[in-house]
Amino acid sequence: MNIEQVREYTLSLPGVTEDQAFGEDILNFRLEGKIFVCLWLGGDRHVMHDGVSRIALKLLPDRNIELREQFSAVTPAFHWNKRHWSDIYFVEMDEVIVKELIKESYQLIASKLPKAIRSKYLSVSY
Repeated sequence: MNIEQVREYTLSLPGVTEDQAFGEDILNFRLEGKIFVCLWLGGDRHVMHDGVSRIALKLLPDRNIELREQFSAVTPAFHWNKRHWSDIYFVEMDEVIVKELIKESYQLIASKLPKAIRSKYLSVSY
């Protein structure tokens, strides 16, 4: 996957919005105002691991440990709580896995929303 494919897929999920609250070199993707993906676009503000593009995803702590043990392209998130967030060097991973991880992050955020709101996101198949 490339940056644009990650962006397009993430925006295809129901209710997702994007902004650049942290500057021009990062796109934040939110569900009901809650960030679940940060996409690094490049630039001098945030150093990249060997110049490889990455996304930060919020996942369950045990899942983060599992993924870091399984994939060298998954590391503790540089600018986020390392227990809850991982950096995913998506160009080094299979597209199907990257999409599954983005969806997993989305579902985690959706599951924490108030019941009346969460049902419209968790019941949708995508």
